[in-house]
Amino acid sequence: MWGQGHFSKTSVAESVSFSGIVQMEEDKHYNKVEDVVGSHVEDAVTFWAQSISRNKDIMKIGCSLSEVCPHANSVFGNLDPKKIYGGLFSEDKCWYRCKVLKIISDEKCLVRYIDYGNTEILNRSDIVEIPLDLQFSSVAKKYRLWGLQIPSGQEVTQFDQGRTFLGSLIFEKEIKMRTKATYQDGTVIAQAEYGSVDIGEEVAKKGFAEKCKLTSSTNACEEKKSDPGQLVLKNLKSPIPSWGHRSNQSAFTRPKGRLSGRMTLDLKNENDAGNHVTFPKENLAVGDFNLGSNVSLAKIKQDQKLIEENERLKTEKEVLLESYKALESKVEQTAQELQQEKATTMDLTKHLESTLKTCVGTRMENLAVKVEILKEIRRVNINVRFGNDLSDAMQVLEEESFTIPASLTELERIWAEYSLAQENIQTCQNVDEGSILIAKRNEVQQKLNMAMEVFILEVDELPLNKRLKTLQDLSTSLEAVYGQAKEGTKSEEILKKFYDWKCDKREEFISVRSETEVSLQRLVAWFQNTVKAFDLSVEETQTSKDTINNVDEILEKTESSVCKELEISLIEHGDADKEIILNTYSQILQKIHSEERLIATVQSKYKDSIEFKKQITECLNKSSNVDHLLSIKKTLKNLKARLRWKLVEKNNLEESDDHDGSEIEKIKQEITQLRNSVFHEIYREQEEYEKLNCLVQKWFPELPLLYPEIGLLKYMNSGGLLTMSLERDLLDAEPMKELSSKRPLVCSEVNGQIILLKGYSVDVDTEARVIQRAAAYHRAWREAKEGSGLLPLIFLFLCKSDPMVYLMVPYYPRANLSAVQASVPLTSEEALKVMKGVAQGLHTLHKADIIHGSLHQNNVFALNREQGIVGDFDFTKSVSQRTSVNMMVGDLSLISPELKMGKPASPSSDLYAYGCLLLWGDNVKSLLYSLIYCRSSMTAEQVLNAECFLVPKGKSTPNPEKDTEYTQYKEKEELKMENLDQYKEKTRNGEASFD
Repeated sequence: MWGQGHFSKTSVAESVSFSGIVQMEEDKHYNKVEDVVGSHVEDAVTFWAQSISRNKDIMKIGCSLSEVCPHANSVFGNLDPKKIYGGLFSEDKCWYRCKVLKIISDEKCLVRYIDYGNTEILNRSDIVEIPLDLQFSSVAKKYRLWGLQIPSGQEVTQFDQGRTFLGSLIFEKEIKMRTKATYQDGTVIAQAEYGSVDIGEEVAKKGFAEKCKLTSSTNACEEKKSDPGQLVLKNLKSPIPSWGHRSNQSAFTRPKGRLSGRMTLDLKNENDAGNHVTFPKENLAVGDFNLGSNVSLAKIKQDQKLIEENERLKTEKEVLLESYKALESKVEQTAQELQQEKATTMDLTKHLESTLKTCVGTRMENLAVKVEILKEIRRVNINVRFGNDLSDAMQVLEEESFTIPASLTELERIWAEYSLAQENIQTCQNVDEGSILIAKRNEVQQKLNMAMEVFILEVDELPLNKRLKTLQDLSTSLEAVYGQAKEGTKSEEILKKFYDWKCDKREEFISVRSETEVSLQRLVAWFQNTVKAFDLSVEETQTSKDTINNVDEILEKTESSVCKELEISLIEHGDADKEIILNTYSQILQKIHSEERLIATVQSKYKDSIEFKKQITECLNKSSNVDHLLSIKKTLKNLKARLRWKLVEKNNLEESDDHDGSEIEKIKQEITQLRNSVFHEIYREQEEYEKLNCLVQKWFPELPLLYPEIGLLKYMNSGGLLTMSLERDLLDAEPMKELSSKRPLVCSEVNGQIILLKGYSVDVDTEARVIQRAAAYHRAWREAKEGSGLLPLIFLFLCKSDPMVYLMVPYYPRANLSAVQASVPLTSEEALKVMKGVAQGLHTLHKADIIHGSLHQNNVFALNREQGIVGDFDFTKSVSQRTSVNMMVGDLSLISPELKMGKPASPSSDLYAYGCLLLWGDNVKSLLYSLIYCRSSMTAEQVLNAECFLVPKGKSTPNPEKDTEYTQYKEKEELKMENLDQYKEKTRNGEASFD
């Protein structure tokens, strides 16, 4: 924990003279006693220590440096030896104040940690600038034991032992220092005492130091001058004492506590123990380096040798760099000479080829092969080579181009006018104004009908299919040759550039081809003349000079022409040529696709027009269908009146003393039939509303305006859920107090299905919000119905006498998750099936931008223990109101952490509640981890695709015990329901016992 001190072969710096220090009688601090703690040891008589009174200052310095230094600028340029910097100590990676003692190299510097006394070699990147408020004198002082010196000629081993011994006496211990004198460099000559032990005497007893010998004033002055240079290099990597830097000081008896406020130091009254001492290069000898506590003198010498070796290698590097540059220059010169030799060799080769003669037979054979190749090329390749196929394609596009029929433009204009007229009718609220808009719409509709007829007749005469087939064949053939087209190339400049390029290439090719044909004709003529020259039967005499001598010239010319044409025909196009061809091909392909899209648009409009005319013809006669709905409503009114009379008649008979049981039973049967008839008509009414809804959406938006009495707009706004014909008193309902006490909740039976009727107290404002929320939920369910994972809503109706809204939903006795888990808990496989259905329900809601907000074990249902569905929520409450109720499942709160912090509800908070239910029901670790800890990126759709839900389709392993348990439970429930029915029956007959 402490550093290695200074050691030198010379003894000049070890001697102490009164003339080399401040004299005792002149030193105002003479015999001043100070309590210090040793922080660093240099040798057996020299060490560094910190005043205990400045412990808080050290802590404050450490805190300030830890805040400032990580963001400070690294030093650059020349370093100021008088300036204080921040240094990153290599062993604990903490920042301490330091001064630069020596520049070792461009990257490394020797520094002293001025508040502790140890030294270290640091990289420049680990030295930073610190602010002015940290530029004050050092905390640690350098001390020398009074009257002692290191013996001259001391062995290295004894030197290390002496330093270790002194360290054991003073390091991190409270010492009393009695000042005797002070060096000019700030070194304090003092008598050190630890308790009753004189540390100097103990060191002298062990033989690690000797008493000082008095020397002359001259020697003392020399000592004073030489001492700083030999004593300044300290331990290179000595750990910083922990007591002065850490906040936890329980292991020491020094003052404790944290610093508050800024540190104020009286710099004038402090000893300037951190003054910089300059180093001449010659002073950095092996004996002057004082490395770490574990570094021996031999290691110091080895390091000095490494430094010298480094300097030598630098010199060698410079020499090698100069040699490299010279060689590089020589290589460049050799490359130029080689290039010249290559050119000379090529010229010589051409000369030899021209002067050396080849057998005529060989030349003729080679020429015949080339001519054969040329014939094939002329037959196949020229069309594509010079873009003739692209020219042909452009000609097809230009000559037979399909244009938009004039009737289509007019049709689209009138169609837009018709759509606007429909929108105006839909938003109209005044009947008189609506009548005007309807008349205007009918006029536009007539014009639209006529425009469609004209358009259909015009399109019937166009060869659209034939033209489309031509374009498809053309694009297929071009794509087979040119491949992938470029995008975004649409400019007439491309086609002009292609025509210019094609003309130039064509002209060049015609010239070369003409030259080839002339050369071949000359060769043929030569053969004909040669035949005559060697035919003895021909009387005409020809000289050999006319026939034979020019054969070499003819052959050479013919070979040159044929090769030139082959080169033009076979060599790949250059990049510029390829770019022109590709751009032109892309332009043509875009024109083809544009025309194809235009034809597709016309065909689509043609199909829409045919369909529109067909539907409008059918629907024009359907506007009177409101009468059908009114007829159903009239029937319903009569049926409900009869039903009410029968209910009154039944009640009167039951209340009479001598009622006839058979008569009551007969009336009950009639009531059941009437109630079934009422619901049958209500379903018919809903079907008619749905048909009218379709007519409003497509053809007749005026229906709600013309017939407000039918309530079509309310039906549409409720998503088809609202009915005006159902009333609370028509149902044979029994209160269900055991399920809820918050609102009216009754159970009844409709067409053989047990239903629950939920009542909500509303006012004018909340009524609209309830309908709106229920409609959004119903629309989400209606998209997938049974596959939605949601509890279906059957009907929504308003109470005429009270401010109540009633919602009709299916009733699943004891099927909620809480009841199931309390009676016969789900198996792992059953739980996964049920919870997958619940995840599907959340996915359906979230896809419709609906937050459930109150998912808990009482509104999650396990139908037949294998199908999970999400129950509806309180439609009178907003999302934030629904999430404010803290539901618990076991020991888990279903409210997510962000809701507890006041953040709004989100799909993630629904999934948190889902994860808690999953944890409560079954242990699915990986999915639960994602739901609870990684919720920000988790969606209900990802939950659906979780690995745990991928249950094999094969049959699961039967569990006889569970099956038997579930069968017994089901029998008990059926018995309970049967007893409940009997009790209800007795209650109606007045026979129930109230005991």
